[in-house]
Amino acid sequence: MRFIGDHVTNFKDGNLVLIGPNIPHLFRNSEQYYKNYGLVAKSIFIHFTDDFLGKYFFDIPEMKGVRKLLDKASFGIEILGPSNEYVRRQLVSMQHEAPTQRLLMLLGILSFLSTSTDIRQILSSSFTANNTYDTDRINEALQFIMVNYTNNIYVGDIASKLNMSLASFSRYFKHHTRKTFSNYVTEIRIGHACRLLMEDNYNISEICYKSGFDNLSNYHRHFKNHVGISPKDYRKRFFVNNPSSI
Repeated sequence: MRFIGDHVTNFKDGNLVLIGPNIPHLFRNSEQYYKNYGLVAKSIFIHFTDDFLGKYFFDIPEMKGVRKLLDKASFGIEILGPSNEYVRRQLVSMQHEAPTQRLLMLLGILSFLSTSTDIRQILSSSFTANNTYDTDRINEALQFIMVNYTNNIYVGDIASKLNMSLASFSRYFKHHTRKTFSNYVTEIRIGHACRLLMEDNYNISEICYKSGFDNLSNYHRHFKNHVGISPKDYRKRFFVNNPSSI
């Protein structure tokens, strides 16, 4: 599951994003990766500040396009298509280069992306980045949710963990995610249920409880509200469109 600001979705191999400063984000693999099944996930990331080459470097005329790209990154950017493939190859290659060459390759990637049409804004235009302290705190809340969403989870538990009152945390959480705590947890559970429905290892009732719902009626109601169809129809459509998965 991928969390970036007010956006929650599943992610897969090759996912590539450019995230601006102070945007809370968390990537968490499916549960099999945490149960010693021999599965291994790897990632490559580059962290840099806006002024890592000097306060005004990206303001010079030659860097005008890159400046615009970095400004767009304040809403998160997903890199798709041929651009995704190219940048991933560059990132892998960078690992074997000398520091100076790595820097030049990073600038090359940013320049390339500044003219790419294979990019998509991730966050809603109303999203506002947090300060660094708030980013750490909301990330801690998201991590808590991801570890516990398949069990009974209460907003008071997280509020207490962050030394906040229930009312303060509820306002804080909605301000930073644009969702209520309960809606956010439900969205995570629905995403998990969708993944289990595609794997076809459990029946629909089992998936209800493995996704953190405490009864079938709630599960079916929330699933239809979020996805638009029933869990049964979702599974049926997936296997009709992906016969090789059967």
